[in-house]
Amino acid sequence: MVQKIWKPFKGQKKESVKIQGFDINLNQESLKRIDRLVDRYESEILHQLDSEYTQKTKWSDRLADKIAQFGGSWRFIIWFAVFLSIWIIWNSLMFTKAAHFDPPPFILLNLCLSFIAAFQAPVIMMSQNRQAARDKHESIIDFAINYKAEQEIDDMQRRLHHIENELTEIKELLKQSKSE
Repeated sequence: MVQKIWKPFKGQKKESVKIQGFDINLNQESLKRIDRLVDRYESEILHQLDSEYTQKTKWSDRLADKIAQFGGSWRFIIWFAVFLSIWIIWNSLMFTKAAHFDPPPFILLNLCLSFIAAFQAPVIMMSQNRQAARDKHESIIDFAINYKAEQEIDDMQRRLHHIENELTEIKELLKQSKSE
């Protein structure tokens, strides 16, 4: 992740990478270490959110999420298309006329489709509401992390400015001592 973001500048060796705006060189080992730390941190946060989700949600809510997950997948679309095709073909062919249970205009099929739509839509909406709440919670965590990082960056900049000012004073003192 970090290696993709911090690419070497023109004329710079691939073994080390310079962070733009700073005179900090990072070698490949450092970049890999940073990648590992970031990945581990992200996985820990996701694990924490997932365990919190399983603790706070009821089994019926998790079931609704699973139904919504399946109902919004290509697997569902393919299976349902196959089911509808078989239903229509079975009830339309002449040699299966004795076994037709829903002849055209497929009134029973329309009833089944209406029934599925009537129950699938609210289940998907419940799942989306829970997902929106979870996304909001994750965005609050992201904001807190970004805010903390911004504070740390500001603190580092203050310290760097302080060091810069001290170096300037030392340079001035050295110039004065040389001139004397």
